[in-house]
This record gives sequence, C-alpha cells and structure tokens, in this order.
Amino acid sequence: MKVVLASNNAGKVKEFNELLAPLGFEVLPQSLFGISSCDEPYPTFVENALAKARHASRLSCLPALADDSGICVKALEGRPGVLSARYALSDHKKSPSDADNNARLIRDLQNVTERQAHFISTLVYIRYPEDPEPVIATGYWQGEIIDEARGSGGFGYDPHFLIPELHKTAAQLSAEDKNKLSHRGQALQLLLKQLQALA
Repeated sequence: MKVVLASNNAGKVKEFNELLAPLGFEVLPQSLFGISSCDEPYPTFVENALAKARHASRLSCLPALADDSGICVKALEGRPGVLSARYALSDHKKSPSDADNNARLIRDLQNVTERQAHFISTLVYIRYPEDPEPVIATGYWQGEIIDEARGSGGFGYDPHFLIPELHKTAAQLSAEDKNKLSHRGQALQLLLKQLQALA
C-alpha cells in the first residue's frame, strides 16, 4: 500500500520505509506529487500533524502519515513547543537557523536553574482525507537544557539537550542510539504496534 509522507525529508522517508515495509507499506514523499508544505497554525502538535496529514492525503488521494515534533521546556511553560523550528522568528529572523533558535532558547533561560525539558513527536496516520479515526502515536524524550553546545551529530536543539543518565547530549549519541531513545523512535514504535493491530 502506498502512503504519502507529509514531509520531503529524505531521512524520514527512509526511516518510515524501513519500519513500515514489513506491513506492506511503501512511503513516498509529498514532493513526488507536487505537494507543498501546508500551514501549521495550531497551538498543539497533534492538530498540526493532523492538518499536514489531511493536506497530503487530500492532494495525493492516498493514505497519509505526518509528524509534528519539537522541544518543550518546563520553566518556559512548554515553549518553544510547536514553534520550535521558528522560535527565533521573534528576533526578526525570517528563516531562523538552528543556531538562532538555540541562542534564543539559552537567552530565555538565563538565570533559570530549572532546566527540565522534553522532545515530543506526534505521528498521525490517516486512510483518507476526512478519516474520522486517525491513528495517533506520541513519543517523549526527557532531558534538560545546557548552555554550552556539546557534540556535532543530530540537528536542531540536540547539542543543548542533555540526557542526564547518559551524561551526553543528543548530539553526542550515535545515530543508532539516538533512534532507539528518541521521541520519534518511541512514537514510531507505538504507531507500528497500532498499525499491526489494525492490519
């Protein structure tokens, strides 16, 4: 069964294909259908993921899979949250880089000792655009924010996201270890179980 992924990220396409192939799914990027990204105006990850999945399904006439993820910091009342990729927009940056977003986060946490944070990934699978029963899986990865970047792997907030029990940041982990532990890895495993139950 062909499934459109509401993303053009080659890494995500490969990862989803590897996990879902045993269930008979072939995951295709939305760019293959000329589908552009849709707006993500909602305040929650699940609403944005659902909007992306419905948009991709509607324009491709296929089942769709979407992911919305980010980082939530307890002391900042959950921010950056759904704005994780665009957190430094308020610093008058049109397309903030990872470095811009990290700088904004560290600045917002100046003089804050409570640094608990978690990454979240919400995956949504729908069979058709108006599917009333979307399959939803959410994964969490607990850690804390540190001021100094460590490690050269990963992307986004990874160099500042410390996993206390490992004494390493997400950027210091191998890709294999990160995929096992990460929010997206956990969400994928939960989604896989739900899809297997429906098969």
